[in-house]
Amino acid sequence: MTVSVRPPTQSDDTRPYHHYDDVADETAALVISSYSSSFGLASRLLAKPVRRDVHNIYALVRVADEIVDAPRPDQTETQRRQALDALETEVTAALRTGSSSNLVVHAFARTARRTGIDAALVAPFFASMRADLDCAVHDEQSLADYIYGSAEVVGLMCVHAFLADHPHRKARYDQLAPGARRLGAAFQKVNFLRDLGEDAGQLGRRYLVGLDPDHPTEQAWQHWLDDIDADLAAAARAIPLLPNGTRVAVCTAHDIFADLSRRLRATPPAQACRTRVRVPGREKARIAAAAALRRGNPRVTAQAPAS
Repeated sequence: MTVSVRPPTQSDDTRPYHHYDDVADETAALVISSYSSSFGLASRLLAKPVRRDVHNIYALVRVADEIVDAPRPDQTETQRRQALDALETEVTAALRTGSSSNLVVHAFARTARRTGIDAALVAPFFASMRADLDCAVHDEQSLADYIYGSAEVVGLMCVHAFLADHPHRKARYDQLAPGARRLGAAFQKVNFLRDLGEDAGQLGRRYLVGLDPDHPTEQAWQHWLDDIDADLAAAARAIPLLPNGTRVAVCTAHDIFADLSRRLRATPPAQACRTRVRVPGREKARIAAAAALRRGNPRVTAQAPAS
């Protein structure tokens, strides 16, 4: 009897496409390190596999945001819309196939397919990005829709990444989702306040209902800060429920934005419209160290108003 011997094959670890996967992940990591000091710092505190997935989520969000917020000098609004539509088409296809010739889309698709992120979260995100091309002044409903798609779904995507290997993923996701949405909303509203003058002056956008960028009143300013602090308080109650390897990172991001809220509250609104309120790098490092010492339990703050 003749026995045929199968020639050796390449192991999965040495197949050529793995190099492309690695380059895609490295590209996404470069995006977050280049664009966000706060989220970049917090993400470094994540366990390595989760860190990769969060980088991949952030990179796609940033690329889409750049299309609508940082157009080229010779780029028309129609061309920006076409670019955003093309990006969404690429992402939709990559979610189905698992790959893309666009490195950022490829990295996101691999994370999405591995962690359970689907069109139910991706579509609202692109709808909010598109709203930045369509809507200059928001009412309460359009603002709520915008915040959900631009920020809350990003928090939900991160929860999917956090729970990718959790044995009771669905039940824990349902438990964590409300807090993730409140944290994403808080982040977005803080940045609305920080960018109030720039959004209105350079981009012609007015997000926060009742807060006039040309004549911001103290009452309206404090109202939105109360709303932010209520979101942060709700999110803080969910952070201790996060898996090990994610809690310190999320706590750090939460506490940095809580510090931004405190600084915004102490800044006259007219001044904040002229100069972006920031947390110095040294203070961010101190906040991260304190979060690690507390093992990811958010610091106790004054009770926020009920929402």
